[in-house]
Amino acid sequence: MPCSEKRARLLLVRGRAHVHRVMPFVIRLMDRERVTSQLQPLRVKLDPGSKVTGLALTRDSETVHTATGELHRGAAVLNLFALVHRGRQISEALTARRAMRRWRRGKLRYRSPRFLNRSRSPGWLPPSLQHRVDTTMAWVKRIMRWAPVVALSSELVRFDMQRLENPEVSGVGYQQGTLAGYEIREYLLEKWGRHCAYCDAKNTPSVRAHRG
Repeated sequence: MPCSEKRARLLLVRGRAHVHRVMPFVIRLMDRERVTSQLQPLRVKLDPGSKVTGLALTRDSETVHTATGELHRGAAVLNLFALVHRGRQISEALTARRAMRRWRRGKLRYRSPRFLNRSRSPGWLPPSLQHRVDTTMAWVKRIMRWAPVVALSSELVRFDMQRLENPEVSGVGYQQGTLAGYEIREYLLEKWGRHCAYCDAKNTPSVRAHRG
């Protein structure tokens, strides 16, 4: 059962526990049996992200209001974790490996083509994304081994920014943004007030005149 830093320090100083893992810091009691200990059910909450995934170990609580008799549910946060993913490093390593293989194949003219010899199994994910899933699952299993976790919760939220600005948008309306109908040159001319940032030319027409 998770405890405060002060209680963990006192247990270690008094010889009642020893260090089981340093990062994250986990101690193991030596003078108490697991069958006689009173454990409270905990919950692991996940906030997945592309670069960092947040994990929180919480204890659910229920209180009854004395005046109204309503049941109020809350959560007490016991530990917070920040899991940093290495998706960018994996992608760069695969790119470097691909470039090296391409260079090596260019040196071997006798080698037969091998562009159709690789197959992907059903449910295949890119290595950077698979790493994110595997590391998150691995740390969830570790936390479940160290603490009495009985439930998991994951935050799955998608924000429709265009619907926030225009609640009536639907269908093809998502493709008709603020630049719909603009040509690139005309848009840039209006953006900079028809003033060139290089030669200070003003009122340049949107279509160049063809020379005879």
